[in-house]
Order: sequence, then structure tokens, then C-alpha cells
Amino acid sequence: MVQKAKRGYTLFISLYVILYFIVSFIDGEILSTSLSLFGLAAFLLGYFFLPIKQAGISLLILVIALSIHLSAGTSLIEGVLSGFSVMGGLIALLLIVPAISWVFEEKPYIQSVINFAQNLLNTSRKFYFGMMVITQIISYFLLFGAIPMVYSMIHDFLSNQKGEAWENYKGTALLRAFSLTTMWVISIPSFIFAVHALDASLGLCILQGFIVSFAGILLSVLFSHFQERHYGIDLTAGIQEELAKIADAKQQDTRGNRDALEFVWLFVTLFGSIFLLHAIWNVELLLIIPIVIVAWILLYFIVRRRTRAIKENGKIYLTKNIPDKAQQFSILLAAGFLIQAVNQSGYGKYIIDGLFYIIDAVPFLNFLWVLPFVVIILGFIGLGPLTVIVLVSGILQGVDLPYPPEIVVLGITSGSVISIMVSPLILPSIILSSVNRLSIVKNGWLFNYKYAIAFYVMVQLYLQSFVLFFS
Repeated sequence: MVQKAKRGYTLFISLYVILYFIVSFIDGEILSTSLSLFGLAAFLLGYFFLPIKQAGISLLILVIALSIHLSAGTSLIEGVLSGFSVMGGLIALLLIVPAISWVFEEKPYIQSVINFAQNLLNTSRKFYFGMMVITQIISYFLLFGAIPMVYSMIHDFLSNQKGEAWENYKGTALLRAFSLTTMWVISIPSFIFAVHALDASLGLCILQGFIVSFAGILLSVLFSHFQERHYGIDLTAGIQEELAKIADAKQQDTRGNRDALEFVWLFVTLFGSIFLLHAIWNVELLLIIPIVIVAWILLYFIVRRRTRAIKENGKIYLTKNIPDKAQQFSILLAAGFLIQAVNQSGYGKYIIDGLFYIIDAVPFLNFLWVLPFVVIILGFIGLGPLTVIVLVSGILQGVDLPYPPEIVVLGITSGSVISIMVSPLILPSIILSSVNRLSIVKNGWLFNYKYAIAFYVMVQLYLQSFVLFFS
């Protein structure tokens, strides 16, 4: 029964994504209705094999959406037929982006990049900065899968350096680096959805997010210096000891250099193509990114004459990986239904009006002070940044705010950065704990709460300065 449910789920979610692309180019009421029905079918089938613990969040969102429909007296049928199609673009993105890893399993690209940059990483501060930069680059391709990949490579490199000080050093670099990508990396679904929902300028959001992210990296490097002093250990000596062993064992070969350059070329072609197509084709980014990724992957394997690998990877992905994403997809489908319910009922305006009323009652407080805490607080009850940003952005979509949309995007995504770092219930922190064997609370809250406070203050200085000088 479970296996049949998983096969049915794979079929319907695949049809859902395919139909999403068709509906995006050929608008039609029948096709749109079919899209929602495929989404509803996949949503219901997921409960035949999802454990209760994993199904809990989507069920809670579903109950809230149904309660809104019943209390507002809005059409439940209309809500279902429109609500389960809201997340089509985001689910297509989440379904297709992980396939990029097929390319990076072909060659040791990442190891080559690290080996190539060895001479630039010869102190603890430089190495920490390098870990954060590499994690952000890999996150472009593998999302939070970058955390275990980079940790594995760094752990192998520092295999003789053990203890909590070293785990703090590695873990904070990886978790903070990934969390900072949610402010500017275009393959991060929550960022793209926020930009799209709030009709913000993609270029300005990326530029603004990149600058704040880079400032966050420098802030983290500064914090790592004080953390090293706290532990009373010379991390630079340990790093140089490992670098010396590598230098004695082998010299960097030409093939490794070529792999590193090939990685840079792949990075440029993939994201350069996305930006170029977005500039010349008037289509939303949630549609462009999956199309470019599919074409890029196919072209890579065709050029390398490895078309058989597409079939092999595709078979594994359909039979195992798609059912494994059922929890995430179910939450998004339920979130789309809830967003539609909130907007259809008019409750979204009441929520924002109530928030502004509270803000007006407190001196020196404005909307941007509070906005990140919406994401942070919901993160502590188990809602990941993607779900929260989808909900908040969806609600804000129809509200006239007194700030530029790019500023609102930064306010929301800065909340996701902090939520990922400090919440013990968010997936990246759980993944890090699974590889470094430290508790989730230690990896998240204990190692990062001081940095999270400093980061919040830094971002708010920027946001409030904008309000002060440009509003």
C-alpha cells in the first residue's frame, strides 16, 4: 500500500509540475482546474505514507485554511480549485534544482576548488572566510545540501583537529554561510518567491542582499576571532599543520586545476544563462530557472557523451527522491491553499492592519523592526523559512506598504537568516547536527545567538537608515 501510494504521489506531483509549465504558456480554465486537482491528489496521497510527525505541519496549515473559509463564508470549492495551484512555480523549482547535483557527482569539482585555493587559506581567519564563501557558492547548486558536502570535505582536511572548538569553528561557518544565502541567491526558493510575490526588482534585491550577506560574513569572521580566544586554542597552527601534510604528500596536478576552472565555467554558464534569459524574455523567474536548469543539465551530459547518466539519475530521482520530498511539497501545497483563503476572505488586510496598529501604539517602533521576528518566531514552532516567507509574502502581496518592495524583501529574508541559525527545528541545523554529532541546540542557539543579535542590529541599522533618509 505504501509503495503504491509513493508511486501515485510521484506520478501526480510530476504531472502537476508538467502541467504548471503548460498552463504558464497556454492559459485555460480547464488546464488551471486540472493543475489544482493534480496538486490536491498529490497532497492527499502524501498522507498514506508520511509519518504523523512529518504530516503535522501541513495538516495544521490545512485546518487553519479550512477554518478561515468556514468563518468568512467564502467558497470552499473555489478556494480548492485556485489554492492548490498557487505553489506551482515553487514546487517546480524545488523539484528541478536538486538535479544540478547530477553534474557535480561526475567529477570532484569542489575538492579541486579547495585544493586550488589552498595558498589563500593559510590562517584561521582566511580559512573561515573561505569556508563561508565556498558554502555560499555550493548553495547555489545544492541548496542546504551544501552543508553536509562542505562539512565532509573540511572534516577530511582537518581530520586530526578534534574538539568542540574545531566543531564550533566549522559548524558556525557553514550554518551562517548557508543562512546568509537566503538574502540573495536566486536558486533559493524562498528568496525568489519573496521577490516575485512583492514585485520587487530582482537586480536590486540581489545587489542589496549580496552586500548585506558579505557584511554578515565579515561580521562572522570577527566573531570567530573572539570565539577562538574564548577557547584558548591556536586554530591557525592546526590549519598550517594540515596544509604542510598536503604539500608533502602531493603537488596540485594539472587535471585538478582544469576541474576547478571547469567548475567556474559551469557556474558562469548556468547563472549567466538565467540572467540573460530573464533580461530578454518577459517571463517570471520562477518559470525561467527550472527551464534553464533542465537545458543546462541535458547539454552537459550530451557534450560529455554521458546521456545514459540522465536515465540512471532520473530513475533514482523518480523512485526515491521525489517521495522523500513529500513533506516539503505537502507543506507548500497547504500554504498555497492558506494564502488563497486569507486573500479570498480579506483577513490578510486585517492581519497587517492589526500589526500596524500595535506598531503605532509603541513609540519608535515601525513595521521593519517587527517583520523579521514574524519569521523567527514561527521558526521556533517548526515552520521553516520557506513556508513562513511564502505565507508572509503571499499575505503582503495585496497590501499597500509604505516601503519599497526591495526593503520589505530584505526585512523578511533577514528574519530567515536568523531563524535558520538559532531555531533547533529548522532543517539546515538538523542536517549539521547529523554530521558533526553535536546537539541541535548547541549547533544552533548556543553557538549563534550572540551573532544573530549582532546581525539583526546590523540589518536594522541599514533598514532604519533607509526609512529615516528616504521616506
